[in-house]
Amino acid sequence: MRVFVAGGSGVLGRRLVPQLVARGHQVTATTTSPAKLGLLAELGAEGVVMDGLDAASVREAVAGARPDTVVHQMTAISVAHAGKPDIKHPDKWFATTNRLRAEGTDHLLAAAEAAGAHVVAQGYASWNGRREGGWVKTEQDPLDLMTGTAAQHGMEVLARVERLVLAAGGAVLRYGAFYGPGAIDDQVTLLRKRQYPLVGKGQGYSSWIHLDDAASATVLAVERTARGVFNIVDDEPAPAAQWLPYLARCAGARPPLRVPVWLARILAGDQAVVMMTEGRGFSNAKARRELGWEPRYASWRQGFAAELA
Repeated sequence: MRVFVAGGSGVLGRRLVPQLVARGHQVTATTTSPAKLGLLAELGAEGVVMDGLDAASVREAVAGARPDTVVHQMTAISVAHAGKPDIKHPDKWFATTNRLRAEGTDHLLAAAEAAGAHVVAQGYASWNGRREGGWVKTEQDPLDLMTGTAAQHGMEVLARVERLVLAAGGAVLRYGAFYGPGAIDDQVTLLRKRQYPLVGKGQGYSSWIHLDDAASATVLAVERTARGVFNIVDDEPAPAAQWLPYLARCAGARPPLRVPVWLARILAGDQAVVMMTEGRGFSNAKARRELGWEPRYASWRQGFAAELA
């Protein structure tokens, strides 16, 4: 197949492109920087410089690639694009990413429609299930829009991506929290400085996924022309009280400190408090069943240990 990966030089794109190439697909991958064209060539793709916020740039890049499938992986979360991570102000930290998920999605969908291409887009499923009922959610359960917080706009943008891509007959892959090469370096640094505390009892759940496993699920969604929403997470959603101390041990750090909810709200904001105290994890049963997907790292326990060995 001819596959167009928008955001091919990103943290997931760099793991996805080689897997697509290894399966025999012809890949065109985009970057915003001419300096990264060499990297894309090394990964086996034809690199294209594209501005996801410019409709003409997107239209030209997609038309030139003549893809069977367009994969939307455009974000701007790296320090180079977004500055230092700021979980207290996700509206500012994710400002450009939110635009890429809004305007950029519109541009990609229009270009994909003109090319007659199937669309696979990035979604999110880590701790953001509706905060009621059980601790583990499926694709049938609504997401938490974080109404009234600084995260609300970003959550609404993700919900809009899902509506538009599904209406176009595509697939949305709700990835868990990424870990793997370059994905959690900032978190590991904070843990080693004892600046990444547990909040309250740490009973909020999260779901994780290694970048390579996220990439392998994406390859299957491309090859099967998948439609619908899929949670791409490992087999073990878990509360922060379990995964954070374990991550610290794997990183050679001392156990994380614990702070009360009221202080965490002041220091880190609502999103951090929700994640660690009320967050919901996700089930991957649908992706296993319908995509035939099996993650290499069934649990973050295996993955963290391997990644930080």
